[in-house]
Amino acid sequence: MTAKQRYAQAMEWTYTACIVLSGAALVAITLIIPLGVFMRYAMNQPLSWPEPAAVVMMVTFSFLGGAAVYRANVHIAVEALVNAVRPPLRRLMRWGADACVGLTAAFMLGYGVQLCQVTWFQTMAEFPGLKQGIVYLPIPIAGALTLLFLVERLWAGPPPASSIMYSDQAAELE
Repeated sequence: MTAKQRYAQAMEWTYTACIVLSGAALVAITLIIPLGVFMRYAMNQPLSWPEPAAVVMMVTFSFLGGAAVYRANVHIAVEALVNAVRPPLRRLMRWGADACVGLTAAFMLGYGVQLCQVTWFQTMAEFPGLKQGIVYLPIPIAGALTLLFLVERLWAGPPPASSIMYSDQAAELE
C-alpha cells in the first residue's frame, strides 16, 4: 500500500468519524428540544439545560459536519461560472477555490485554538462542569480536518468510488 493510499484510508476513517459524531449530535438535538418543549408546556416545569445543550450539539454538528461535507464535495458551490470558462482558466479558478478553503481552514484552526484558550476557564451557567473552551473545540478541530481533507484532494485525488461517501447513491439499473 502506497503512502497516498494509506493517507486516503486514514481520511476515510476520519470522514466516517465526522459523520458519526455529527449524526449523533443531530440526534441529540432532535431528542433534547422536544423534551424541553414538553416539560415547559405540557408539564409546566421548564428545564434550564435543553437549549444550551442543543447549542453545544449544534456547534459540533455544524463544524464537524462541515468538514465532512467538504470532503464529500457536496457543499454549496456555484459551478456555472467555473463550467463556462475554458479549461486553463477553470484549473486556475479551482486552484483559487482550494486556496480559499485552505485559508479559511487555517483561520479556523489558528483563531479557534485562541478562542478555546481564552475561554478555557469560563463555564456555562447551565453546566458548571463544562468549560466554554470545550464547547468551542469543534472549531479548530474542523479547521484541522478540513486542511487534512484538502491535502487529500490535492495530493491523493478525490476519494475512491468505494468510499462510504457514495454508499447512499442510487444503484444502477440493468
